[in-house]
This record gives sequence, C-alpha cells and structure tokens, in this order.
Amino acid sequence: MVGVIKVASYIADRYLKDFGERIGEMKLHKLLYFTQRESLIRKDEPMFEEQFLAWRYGPVMVQIRSSYANDMLNDMPSDAFVEKNKDIFDYVFQQYAPKDAWSLSYLSHAEISWKNARKDLLPEQNGDEPLKLEDIRKDAERISMRRYLLDRIQQATI
Repeated sequence: MVGVIKVASYIADRYLKDFGERIGEMKLHKLLYFTQRESLIRKDEPMFEEQFLAWRYGPVMVQIRSSYANDMLNDMPSDAFVEKNKDIFDYVFQQYAPKDAWSLSYLSHAEISWKNARKDLLPEQNGDEPLKLEDIRKDAERISMRRYLLDRIQQATI
C-alpha cells in the first residue's frame, strides 16, 4: 500500500500523457475512487489507506485538494508499484478516464459507500462523513458480480 498522494500523482501524470491536458480536480477524485474500488475487486485489498469523504458531487479525498491546487502532485510511486498495479490502472483509464467529470460524479452517486455516508445529509451539503472501506467493498462485490453475469450472458450468446 502507498499513500494517496503517490497514486494521485501517477494518475495526474498518466492523464497528462494520455490526453494531453491536466486532469481536472473533480475527475481526479473520481478516478481515485474507482482505482480504490478496482483494487478491492482485483486484489481484495485497498491501494491506499486514506479515506474519502462523501461530498456533494461524490467521493473526495481532502489530502488531494491542496496538492492539486498548488500543482504539487509530483510524488510518483515506484515503477515496481505501478507495474504491480498495471491492470488496475489500465482498466480505470480505459473505462473511466475518457468520461467527463460530471458523468463520473453521476456514477459515484450510485455507489453504496457514497449513499451510506450521505444518508443524513441534504443534497446541497458537502458533509465530512467518511466512506467506509467495508461499504466500498460492497460496491466492489456488486460490480464484480455484475461483470461476472455480463460475461456469462456474452458467453451464452456466442
């Protein structure tokens, strides 16, 4: 496991290389969430230990806000870490990075972890309630089952 700043630095750097522009802060938060969830799906362990907060537009990692604003996402993880998690990063970049930030926000609003953390908040409130790792695991299990069923359906139609 590494710190979220290292993961965010990698995502921001890769996004710049892949898309030729700086990633927006909102999109970065969402890609971090989907990366964490994908790590739980593929490795049954979180990629980083820091917690997301259930803000109005989806999961937010407060540690990232000032680093992003001050253009300080330059603490890259080791090449070995990136290689070990290549399948996770590749999947997240293929599935989510091309989408706009608002679409990713909409997707994150369907997550059990975000809904549970926001259950006592008004829609316009940011809130400081953390998303529980066990709830993100539930989201991971739900997505994993959906992928399995879709694969079975595709296999049956071949």
